[in-house]
Amino acid sequence: MITYGHFIGGRRVEGTSGRFADVFQPMDGSVRARVALASAAELRAAVENAKAAQPAWGATNPQRRARVLMRFIDLVARNNDELAELLAREHGKTIPDAKGDIQRGIEVIETCLGAPHMLKGEFTDGAGPGIDIYSMRQPLGVVAGITPFNFPAMIPLWKMGPAIASGNAFILKPSERDPGVPLRLAELMLEAGLPAGICNVVNGDKEVVDAILDDRDIKAVGFVGSTGIAEYIYARGCAAGKRVQCFGGAKNHMVVMPDADMDQAVDALIGAGYGAAGERCMAISVAVPVGEKTADELVRRLIPRVEALKVGPSTDHSADFGPLVTRQHLDRVKSYVDLGVQEGAKLVVDGRGFTMQGYENGFYMGGCLFDRVTPEMRIYKEEIFGPVLSVVRAKGYDEALALANDHEYGNGVAIFTRDGDAARDFASKVDVGMVGVNVPIPVPLAYYTFGGWKRSGFGDLNQHGSDAFRFYTKTKTVTSRWPSGIKDGASFVIPTMG
Repeated sequence: MITYGHFIGGRRVEGTSGRFADVFQPMDGSVRARVALASAAELRAAVENAKAAQPAWGATNPQRRARVLMRFIDLVARNNDELAELLAREHGKTIPDAKGDIQRGIEVIETCLGAPHMLKGEFTDGAGPGIDIYSMRQPLGVVAGITPFNFPAMIPLWKMGPAIASGNAFILKPSERDPGVPLRLAELMLEAGLPAGICNVVNGDKEVVDAILDDRDIKAVGFVGSTGIAEYIYARGCAAGKRVQCFGGAKNHMVVMPDADMDQAVDALIGAGYGAAGERCMAISVAVPVGEKTADELVRRLIPRVEALKVGPSTDHSADFGPLVTRQHLDRVKSYVDLGVQEGAKLVVDGRGFTMQGYENGFYMGGCLFDRVTPEMRIYKEEIFGPVLSVVRAKGYDEALALANDHEYGNGVAIFTRDGDAARDFASKVDVGMVGVNVPIPVPLAYYTFGGWKRSGFGDLNQHGSDAFRFYTKTKTVTSRWPSGIKDGASFVIPTMG
């Protein structure tokens, strides 16, 4: 059996806490590995390594830092098959989807190659009599990322790329459910030429999370996960004087207008609702058809498509989606389907009884489709994070818009329509951070920022794009004047440029 420790100071080290957690292989339910759960002392060892390495890395010019990331991109490409299989075996998503996970992370690393431009300051010549003013962006020092199970490559790369490109040393606490890929990515960073101690991986649970939040040498923390934990990390990290960005849960709506291309809308809902078994923070979990005729047609078309979804082991390249990440999570998702039935929603496709021949112990579930869900139901209010799509019927456009606006989550939303005026109005008025127009999963490209609103996001700055470089740096502004023989004498009023 594999035993995972940590990656500290440029090498893999064994855990010393004596505590371990099982890492499952979801497609057959077996225990694939065990992972060490770090103590506060082990986290402190990583911080000390990072502190020692960061000053020299921070003093390295941005272009040379970018060259390391360029070599890292090449190494990930060479090891792509290995990484994708490892990811699929520990997470459960199919290998093609695992490769997409890796690629979306690499696209952020590609954007980080522009660090020399992103880190430029400003300069004003002659801001006052003989006075120049300029600003510079400097690294924070040691920073940390706490990342979820559902994207074990993408989100660690979203965190480590901008942090490292900005000149910081980085400590990653990945999910203990699928730690293999994050450890391998850290090794590839070292192989690409990153100095030892600049990228560290410390595996663990709440004990190490609290140690990160309380460690005064860690200057910033980025988190992605559930809303409850996001709120906890944001509050505790801010109280400790850290810079904190936290991204939480979601309940993403897709409004289907009467004039929408129905074939396109159905394809979008199938892919966005059931891809990766619904274990995506950007998954569409609520379809909002406008008008009874639109709703009837949409549900009529969805039913056979959901029934025909191919669920398979992670190694089956033809499967639409694979198993869920753990037995516990599978049971949780099934309990939400049970709850929806109790609440009075109409379960038109029931995937709870699905089993996979030859993989009977795997964590599988077929697609589920609810119709006539109402906003008062818990299956509408709460994030299910599984292959479950709810249809909430809206009488008109205003009601559909209000559903998205009134929900406590504001991560992503989409509208499908042929009416440019309706799309423009929706994009302007909807109270959600990321909007798709005839695009079901509106994840921005890497040079734009990613972030939700309301209880989907906590903090002032988003992930990737220019916000990431702002988050991982501090701005210093210098006002300078060189002696020119002018003797102004002492002044007791605030300086102005008048």
